[in-house]
Amino acid sequence: MPRMDQSELFGPKNDGRADAPLAERMRPKELLEFVGQEEILGPGRLLSEAIRQDHLPSMILWGPPGCGKTALASVIARTTGAVFVPFSAVLGGVREIREIVERARLSRAREGKPTILFIDEIHHLNKSQQDALLPHVERGTVTLIGATTENPSFEVNAALLSRCRVFLLKPLSEEHLAAIARRAISDAERGLGALGLTIEPEALELLARASQGDARRTLNTLEAAARYLASRGEKTITPDTVREAVQHKALLYDRTGEEHYNLVSAFIKSLRGSDPDAAVYWMTRMLEGGEDPRFLLRRMLIFASEDIGNADPRALVLAAAALSACEFVGLPEAVLTLSQLATYLACAPKSNASLLAWTRARKDVVEHGPLSVPLHLRNAPTSLMKNLGYGKEYRYPHDFAGNYVPENYLPEKLLRRRYYTPTDNGAEAEIARRLEELRARAGKPAPPEEQDE
Repeated sequence: MPRMDQSELFGPKNDGRADAPLAERMRPKELLEFVGQEEILGPGRLLSEAIRQDHLPSMILWGPPGCGKTALASVIARTTGAVFVPFSAVLGGVREIREIVERARLSRAREGKPTILFIDEIHHLNKSQQDALLPHVERGTVTLIGATTENPSFEVNAALLSRCRVFLLKPLSEEHLAAIARRAISDAERGLGALGLTIEPEALELLARASQGDARRTLNTLEAAARYLASRGEKTITPDTVREAVQHKALLYDRTGEEHYNLVSAFIKSLRGSDPDAAVYWMTRMLEGGEDPRFLLRRMLIFASEDIGNADPRALVLAAAALSACEFVGLPEAVLTLSQLATYLACAPKSNASLLAWTRARKDVVEHGPLSVPLHLRNAPTSLMKNLGYGKEYRYPHDFAGNYVPENYLPEKLLRRRYYTPTDNGAEAEIARRLEELRARAGKPAPPEEQDE
């Protein structure tokens, strides 16, 4: 198999054409041009040494959009002497994988050249594709380079993942993005250098900040700014030029990907940690990224019971009311209700006693199975049931002073169990006081092992 022209492997072939997208023209051609990811590409690092020695392990490049995954694959293609073959996880199938593997086997046998199989968006590989690929990666017939924005531990099966090194690529810093922009402005061969543009420091800072770690976004915005200036016959990129080019800054947020779960986790942990400022920040990040407000309301409804519970029973009432209010008014006004609810939940006293009560009760249900209901707790609608002792000696609490009488309400095997242990927080402190008084009257002290749970 003849070695392929690497420019054909990564997006549209541009051959240096001026009409190709700036982000495509500015792809690094060698490792020295690559900006960022020093943690894995710095001197002496595993990946940089593997590239330099042309001794690559199969790997998965995991990182957000625009951090350099495909660009790095392009650099590897130009640096190593291997045959480089792209494969589409969406368009390709098992038959194509088998054909690639057969060509790789022949290439190694006839020319002594290894084959690098590059799979962009590897998280789209289905089970049959992964199964077809596994033995050939294991034997080294092909060296796999996968690129993904999704957590590979969720999207790639364990067998294939165990045969690959995972390299985490981080969002590029503002300094990295500024360097990429400066290079594009000055590069007369591949960039915008022939236009004679300059960029004000404030504009460069704004451009880097607005790009949110994404080099592709930096270059696309820069190209749009150049077109805007050309239409006005101007040569200086100002902050206003950048704002005009940015138009609408899309926040990094994928409602089905890992970032979704990262932000939700930060939001819930901020509520639990009683930090209303952080809670509102993460909630706003999700809303600005297009999150459905109903999702956030459902999570806060759960939180009101799971993390606040009886320490402030009003939390659940307010959460239910907020759901109704948001359904009624809709966006954008609903953000006011969401913010009110989030700040209230964050500031409310916390208790997970209700959650622990359910957890402990479920443990006994699973362990002991369907224990019989004590006879005195059973209804007796028929004479046969009465004769069998159903409801016998049941004492009706409202017939006694204070509407309470000591009674056993659990199966005999579980009589000393305590599932609900109120905290000393908020309204639950009063519940704890009253419950201890009632349990003492019933002569039901908690056994040591129950108190320790």
